[in-house]
Amino acid sequence: MSTARLDALTSWHADWKGLRVAVLGLSVTGFSAADTLAELGAEVLVLSESAAEEYERLIPVIGARLELGALDEVPQSLRDFDPEVIVASPGFSPSHPIIRWAQDAGIAVWGDIELAWRVRDKVVRADGTPAQWVLITGTNGKTTTTQLTATMLVEGGLRAAPCGNIGIPVLDAVRDPAGFDVLVVELSSHQLWYIGQSSGAGALVPYASVCLNLADDHLVWHGSATAYRDAKAHVYRNTRVACVYNKADEATRIMVEDAEVIEGARAIGFDLGVPGPSDLGVVDGILADRAFHEDRAHSALELTTVEDLADAGLAAPHIVQNILAASALARSLGTAPEAIKRALQTFRLDEHRIQVIARHAGITWVDDSKATNPHAAASSLRAYPGAIWVVGGDLKGVDLSELVADAGRTAGAALVIGVDRGEVVAAFGRHAPAVPVIEVVTGETEDVMTRVVELAAGIADDGGTVLLAPAAASFDQFTSYADRGHRFADAVRKWIDRGSADDADGPPAAR
Repeated sequence: MSTARLDALTSWHADWKGLRVAVLGLSVTGFSAADTLAELGAEVLVLSESAAEEYERLIPVIGARLELGALDEVPQSLRDFDPEVIVASPGFSPSHPIIRWAQDAGIAVWGDIELAWRVRDKVVRADGTPAQWVLITGTNGKTTTTQLTATMLVEGGLRAAPCGNIGIPVLDAVRDPAGFDVLVVELSSHQLWYIGQSSGAGALVPYASVCLNLADDHLVWHGSATAYRDAKAHVYRNTRVACVYNKADEATRIMVEDAEVIEGARAIGFDLGVPGPSDLGVVDGILADRAFHEDRAHSALELTTVEDLADAGLAAPHIVQNILAASALARSLGTAPEAIKRALQTFRLDEHRIQVIARHAGITWVDDSKATNPHAAASSLRAYPGAIWVVGGDLKGVDLSELVADAGRTAGAALVIGVDRGEVVAAFGRHAPAVPVIEVVTGETEDVMTRVVELAAGIADDGGTVLLAPAAASFDQFTSYADRGHRFADAVRKWIDRGSADDADGPPAAR
């Protein structure tokens, strides 16, 4: 395949006809890629180990070819197809045999994000230009910040769509006939690795971008912490207007300093402290913008207050950080402070994100089942110091020692669930021996959260909090983090319905 032809494929209206493209994976992302390419007139072969019945039925309908089977080596059908481009779903790691084969053979390897960028002009704005792109990544807080940013932009009068890793393929947003002014794109480290392979005509040029924070995650996929960090750093490359970074996380500042950006792009910081002239921060309980203010050297603009955020359940410190990051992105696109304030009055967090399930009998029950890694769990623990902490699950090789030694030692007690209970208990023994630890031993998934709630109710003080923030994956005992959170909430409600500690003989004793 000539580089010249690939370099010319930077528009929906370019000549894609007959281009041989292999699409790896047939989930929602893979199907969106195959559907797009088929509509463009490319010759499409889809390879996947499995597929939902709906997608399997639709692939031949759209004019593509599907082969299902093991992909632990390069299939002969793929070699025979002789692809000119491979579009890989985010699950295919850099070390996957097909990705290595393609790179060794000099075959272009794209992710769905690069494909979407190349055809972003299918639907254009009134001025004839495609939607601006805002990119959001980070170890934690990506989805909330993406939703916040899109909500603020819409309140400010722009047509904005959250998409990407949030669950809506960017290609679907690009092809939406309604059209948008801004695409707010959540990016995983996997998607960013593929963006890092893009160069020349395929390289993204975002309007604004942010990496919210950085902590070790997905190290098996990337191969090392350095490779994970480098993938995250791709979010800032070629940014035109605003590189937003977390002043409390030095790694994000260094990413911005090292990034190759478009001349004129500004570095915009945020944290919970008093903001400098190019920052957003908090002053006496007021969220303030000094970055996008004409007199930013001497004053700041009020966005909202921590008190108002508390009324909406948005005052946890890490959520305030997400709000500041989203505000910076929205402000870079001209959204007025008044619109941001209005957006925050109606915005609510998704389920299982530091969600207050109930307040009853002097106990507050909080579901943060989405806290599937130590960094996220630490944020929850800082929001609820002294809480009874429900922790554990499938650690995926992650060591909780640092978490337990830091935020974990502030817990009132720990209820340990999951397949890796032994490692969690050992971490408390080494690093927080003063924290009472109770193992929750049950044989059935249905019984886990019932037992957790019984034990927690028995040891929680009046005015105390029980916090589900597992710092681990859920698949050892549950079908997903959502299933884990729903079961916790159901167990809490059943406990309340039974009369709880106030009008029963008393809660079960912890043991």
